[in-house]
Amino acid sequence: MTASQPAAAVPTAVPAPQVFAGVDIGGTTTQVVLCSAELTVLDGVEVPTPAAEGGAAMVRTALDALGLLVARSPTRPHAVGVGAAGLVDARAGRVLVASDSFRSWAGFEVTATMEAALGVPVFLDNDVNAFLLGEAATGAVAGEPHVLGMTLGTGVGGALWLDGALYEGPHGAAGETGHIPGFGDLPCTCGGRGHLETLASGRSIGARYRERTGLDRTAHAVAEAAGRGDPDALAVYGAAGTAVARAILITAGLLDVTTFVIGGGVSRAWALLEPPILAALAAEPPVSGHPLRVVPSRLGGAAVAIGAASRARTESRPAPAPRTPRASPTS
Repeated sequence: MTASQPAAAVPTAVPAPQVFAGVDIGGTTTQVVLCSAELTVLDGVEVPTPAAEGGAAMVRTALDALGLLVARSPTRPHAVGVGAAGLVDARAGRVLVASDSFRSWAGFEVTATMEAALGVPVFLDNDVNAFLLGEAATGAVAGEPHVLGMTLGTGVGGALWLDGALYEGPHGAAGETGHIPGFGDLPCTCGGRGHLETLASGRSIGARYRERTGLDRTAHAVAEAAGRGDPDALAVYGAAGTAVARAILITAGLLDVTTFVIGGGVSRAWALLEPPILAALAAEPPVSGHPLRVVPSRLGGAAVAIGAASRARTESRPAPAPRTPRASPTS
């Protein structure tokens, strides 16, 4: 290089964009997504959950599914979030209580097991909390400061979003509308009686239809029958929607929350649920006088996984550096 030649520019390395993984470990399927920093889904996969084989098999299945996505991605995930069925201890990263659908799931150390395998931070949350995080981040209630999220699936779950943040309560059970009593006297899977879950869960919709007709049908099959005008199926979904509305009114009365998002497999029959919900709300408006907004999930089956990725994004951000006091001018 001569003196007259300019020095060649040294290329600067462009940092790889951050990617976050979200995992939804459900009783039937496990869904894994890779999301951008803006929570746009870049890739995803869904596999059966080996719930009967125990916690170790369930987590191994989730890790294998994540491995498939990482193998075809140019970037490894910066952090991983997990939404898991059951009551969880998010800080300790383990499942506390699980339904009888799962074997050896209660007590399982989810985050420690996954962090040892992946070498990146892993954050655990209840699946309904993760559902609401997803809907509040990029879904049907994005930008709303106060929301109750409900999932109508095998069971009925609930979660609260207050002042723009998830509110878990002192014992991690805030918003659990599925086990509010006062909905009749039917036995609930939790051992109680007359809970919302006895009318509005997928399992209960099938049971209530069987009581009326003697026929064993899934909630999806009952919805199809209702679509054909079956009066028993219409009555079962009508009772479910009315019960959901009552839980909404209880929440509105206690917390002054006026926005509600509903997801889970049963909510796919929104055309059957919405009319009785709206009719019940119109018949008994909240004392605040403010209208209640009830919307179905926008993210659908991906809500839990996206919400889990959202938590991983938030939790893995570095803490802000302490502000250095400005030096006083010398006299």
